Amino acid sequence: MKKALALGMMALQIGSVMAQEMRAPAYPLITHDPYFSVWSATNQLNASPTKHWTGSEQSMLGLINVDGTVYRFMGAPGKVYKSILPASDEKAYEMAFTEAEPATGWSEKEFDDQSWKKGAAPFTDNRSGGGTLWRSKNIWVRRTFTLEDINSNKLFLKLNHDDNAEVYLNGEKIYSHVGWLNKFQYFAIPESARRKLVKGKNVLAIHVANTAGGAMVDAGIVDEPKLQPGGNIKLATQEDVTVNATQTIYRFTAGKTKLTLSFTSPLLPDNIDLVSRPVTYVHTSVSSTDGASHKVQVYFGASSALATNTPAQPVAAEQYNAQGLSILKMGTTEQPILKKKGDDLRIDWGYLYVAVPEKDLATQYVSTVAEAVNAFSAAKIKRATKLEGTQLMVNTILSGTAAKNAPMARTILVGYDDLYSIQYFGQNLKAWWTQKGNTIEQEIALAAKEEKSILAQCDQFNRKLYNETLKAGGEQYAQLCELAYRQSVSAHKVLKDSRGEILFLSKENYSNGCINTVDVTYPSAPLYLAYNPELLKGMLNGIFYYSESGKWSKPFPAHDLGTYPLANGQLYGEDMPVEEAGNMIILTAAIAKAEGNANYARKHWNTLSTWVEYLVKDGFDPANQLCTDDFAGHMARNANLSVKAIVGIAGYAMLAGQLGDAATEKKYHDTAVAMAKRWMQLSGDGDHYTLAFDRKGTWSQKYNLVWDKVLHLNVFPKEVYDKEVKYYLTKQQAYGLPLDSRRTYTKSDWIMWTAALTNNQQDWNALVQPLYKYAAETSSRVPLSDWHETTDGKQVGFQARSVVGGYFIKLLDK
Repeated sequence: MKKALALGMMALQIGSVMAQEMRAPAYPLITHDPYFSVWSATNQLNASPTKHWTGSEQSMLGLINVDGTVYRFMGAPGKVYKSILPASDEKAYEMAFTEAEPATGWSEKEFDDQSWKKGAAPFTDNRSGGGTLWRSKNIWVRRTFTLEDINSNKLFLKLNHDDNAEVYLNGEKIYSHVGWLNKFQYFAIPESARRKLVKGKNVLAIHVANTAGGAMVDAGIVDEPKLQPGGNIKLATQEDVTVNATQTIYRFTAGKTKLTLSFTSPLLPDNIDLVSRPVTYVHTSVSSTDGASHKVQVYFGASSALATNTPAQPVAAEQYNAQGLSILKMGTTEQPILKKKGDDLRIDWGYLYVAVPEKDLATQYVSTVAEAVNAFSAAKIKRATKLEGTQLMVNTILSGTAAKNAPMARTILVGYDDLYSIQYFGQNLKAWWTQKGNTIEQEIALAAKEEKSILAQCDQFNRKLYNETLKAGGEQYAQLCELAYRQSVSAHKVLKDSRGEILFLSKENYSNGCINTVDVTYPSAPLYLAYNPELLKGMLNGIFYYSESGKWSKPFPAHDLGTYPLANGQLYGEDMPVEEAGNMIILTAAIAKAEGNANYARKHWNTLSTWVEYLVKDGFDPANQLCTDDFAGHMARNANLSVKAIVGIAGYAMLAGQLGDAATEKKYHDTAVAMAKRWMQLSGDGDHYTLAFDRKGTWSQKYNLVWDKVLHLNVFPKEVYDKEVKYYLTKQQAYGLPLDSRRTYTKSDWIMWTAALTNNQQDWNALVQPLYKYAAETSSRVPLSDWHETTDGKQVGFQARSVVGGYFIKLLDK
């Protein structure tokens, strides 16, 4: 009991040192990698179901029974559907279809479709998506189905389409939308259409117009059953929530008790073993508020959504004991290891684990999601220890007594073993943590054994990060960095390649799902330069290998290594030659500055030399091409991209000097200085510098200048920074500085870099405070979006991306 009390007090102290007062857009709960990442998207933890960063529900439920009264402190009842007409993600099916406009009445039940072709769903232009290939402009499909039972509670159309769609049920239009969905969504079927369902033959008819881009149609019908009564469950009152670098901590009142709930993902940057260990501590501490002792039961439930890509996937779950732990294990029955790639996906291989020390005498069982609450509350339902099906829940109950000076403190360990994490040039790699030969049970047991020590290390790092960012940029800056930390780290996977080199591979979240994108590494880098350059090397190693192995033969770096989790070579449809060459050289130079030597550059000198020659030849006045801000479109003569090339050349000169080659250092430094002078002439536009060399009256953030400053390259005169900053301050909007004169949207990582060009606290604050306002007020309740509208603070795109590691740029300005 003393040890449990000590751990509870430690968790409380960690949270109280640096209270994150800002309302976060979303709160990180479990944050380890792009697949094992669970968030709360509301101010109150018990106001909504918890979610994966993609927005799909990954329900975790928390209840507390105090003297017979049950309170909910985490999660909310999610949607549970029963398939009436399964879509293809649950069961294979065929539809009649035509790509020529059919006769009038094609949507009616009695229409004769015998002349139409037959094909398996889904209908898509993606050859790897299964089903029937569809690449024409229009498709009409009819799905005939038979119902034996027409009784239902509330029917929904389950639909995925790309692009414009209209849907009919037995001739009645039930859905129409201009646009696309990109994943299954659910739409209520009107009561008038539901009444047209009959025993026997029914028809679902759909027309989709493929206007641009991808093509898709797949549909089914589901019923939302009535909720089973779960007893009289009240809401616990959330008193506050705090966020620090490694923890999110909630405090509740439940009856005559106080509950402190902390989620600790110990992503300590100087301990790569811990960064890789896929185990989060969920710590609960319950104390009495009235001096009396209270019988307490704390319930924690995790749904099978944490181990599936879609709710329809069958799973198996069981309870067993190992390594001194009581363990619940759950995963899909199919186990399609590394079979899917893309952006809006969740893991459906490997296994979720929920464990507690055997000494805590926990009750653990498996149930359906619908039965989970009843099995905990007053209703008597048999508690199974093994179960197969869909939409399951693994459940843990911790019992004890809470007194004022003797709280009931317990820890639940939530882990995930993905078996194989990444395919790297044809080889399936396991996570970094597996290299010592531990099983996941052994790794969780080690996490339990080391809990006190790890919490102490988290406390130390939380203080360090907060104090350093507070000193560098002020309170609001420190809070933004605390919020950004776990998001950035957990957008990567740590591995070791066959040569023994570290790989720290990012997923380009909520963008295109690319893996190890160089122009995502570039903005992410400051965090890792500040706290462990080895992790940044892990972000560069794969790109160096791609070129040095001969697999990539162009005189500039690749854009990416594929689509997550398959890193087999670039898949992005277009190169970004100046962008990526500049990025790789600048970041290699930044590693040398951080480490005080150029040993890493020496390993890759021939490759760096090839890339710098490309920049000398083609970097100063870039041809029409994309840069990292590819969403803004192509641009020739991009002034900010030219800055990147110039700084990259200067960074190469710096590296040559550190390697003792003074002649090469002088040659390339002089080249960069000459380019900078010419740049000032071509881009100059009175009181600022232009967006592009030939576009007077335009402007843009020259965030790439920051590396000239933080690496002390001394290529651009200080007056360039000062002139630009002064001009930017006249262009501010309520929620930040626009990216450039073309639009009012912005990128928050680039604003931070632009702010680092300031030379006084007042100007720094003027640029950073609107970002704080954005994070605290945005109506887009997703893990921090780095691409938002400066006029209203709403997300434009992107979320949960690693690039918020760029917020830490101020720590490098020394």
